[in-house]
Amino acid sequence: MEQEVQVGTILISEWPQVSGLENEPYSGEWSVVKGFDGFGLDRKIRAAGWNLFFIASEMKAMFLGAAAAKKINRAVKRILGEVSKQHFNGLEVTRIVSKRFLGLPYVTVSAHPRHVQQNCYLDGAEARRLSRSGQNCMLLSRILHQSSPDEGAALSPGTD
Repeated sequence: MEQEVQVGTILISEWPQVSGLENEPYSGEWSVVKGFDGFGLDRKIRAAGWNLFFIASEMKAMFLGAAAAKKINRAVKRILGEVSKQHFNGLEVTRIVSKRFLGLPYVTVSAHPRHVQQNCYLDGAEARRLSRSGQNCMLLSRILHQSSPDEGAALSPGTD
């Protein structure tokens, strides 16, 4: 059975093992963090030697009708699809608002991506993609080859 999502719910995918961090399966590879809000989770992650990033860009999903749990879960799953495309490994639901337009009820679910990694500077999309697929070694070797002026010029195809 799916967890009920509400404002403050944090969903994670492929996070490091942190003692005292409990989670329950939500959908596919995503799990709901239990017992922590965003600030408490940040303190716990930093104490374990990792960094938890809050991404400022807000993601939204809307649906017609009342704010039923099943519809909210569907909206969150749509947002999770977008978060996965950007290779972030977390999401925090920040707002669920019911409104009316011309008498029709609708709900907007807003959330912000979160990301956990060891580096204190947020990795780019390519590095996040590789780290999620377990290919960090390949990325490091590619970066080292590109940074070497002698080898980088010889390895680049199509350069004169």
